[in-house]
Amino acid sequence: MGKANRSGWGWDIAADLAGGVCYAVGIYVFAKHAGFAPGGVSGLALLLDRLLGVPVGLGTLLLNLPLFALSYRFVGRRFLRRTLRSMVFCVLFLDVVFPRLPAYTGEPFLAALYSGVFLGAGMALFYMRGSSSGGMDLLVMTVKALRPHLPVSAVMLACDAVVILLGWPVFGNVDAVLYGLTATAATAVVLDKIMYGVGAGKLVIIITDAGQEVAGRIAAQCGRGSTLVRAAGAYTGAERHILLCACGRAEAYKVRAAAHEIDADAFVMVTETSEVFGEGFTDPRGSIPLP
Repeated sequence: MGKANRSGWGWDIAADLAGGVCYAVGIYVFAKHAGFAPGGVSGLALLLDRLLGVPVGLGTLLLNLPLFALSYRFVGRRFLRRTLRSMVFCVLFLDVVFPRLPAYTGEPFLAALYSGVFLGAGMALFYMRGSSSGGMDLLVMTVKALRPHLPVSAVMLACDAVVILLGWPVFGNVDAVLYGLTATAATAVVLDKIMYGVGAGKLVIIITDAGQEVAGRIAAQCGRGSTLVRAAGAYTGAERHILLCACGRAEAYKVRAAAHEIDADAFVMVTETSEVFGEGFTDPRGSIPLP
């Protein structure tokens, strides 16, 4: 095994360990004793634990087996192998380690919130290493392969909604649904912020008659470069300049102000960017490489 492969394998194991801990904290420490089920297979496992006393980790493993068989053709052996390894860590932490530690038994809303936070962190760690916690990820990828016109978000939302709604009759109150929705929303936010929010920024789009001058002022005042594109107004046919300037969130106002100092009539649009790679931003070579 080469040095690069050993390094990649080491990062995989580290991500599995950290992700498994976060996943188990979210499910066992916070969700299990708070009377709700988050979405996904882990939520179904909590319902089985409540109804039949099946350990959460074992229930998760058993529910994933048919999903593994169903998705084998569509997600590939490598992804399934990584997912199985991640899932084994999750099961060990859920059924062996954390039952020996104290669980949170306080305010259910806080339990739902922190359950979502830890689940989102755990899932992000798995995803960044080309793995997953199994469950609905496998189902959604299979449905997407069979019905590519269906939006992934809609499929995931429908699956989660069914599981969360089942918590109503199982736990005997509508609060179980509300807490489940809270946990799922927190999971989505944390997952998005970890995977995309770190490199997020702003893209300032400036339409002006003085492109070179505006670009020079932005460089002088903000230290940011710009890309100039020559264009023409569709109505007037007059030549205009379009400047594209990627910047940090706190710099967007300074870039806009610099543009208006040169051209008070400049048309400025500020948009969100999920990630920005390149000089002055995140170096894609600095991210953890997948082997």
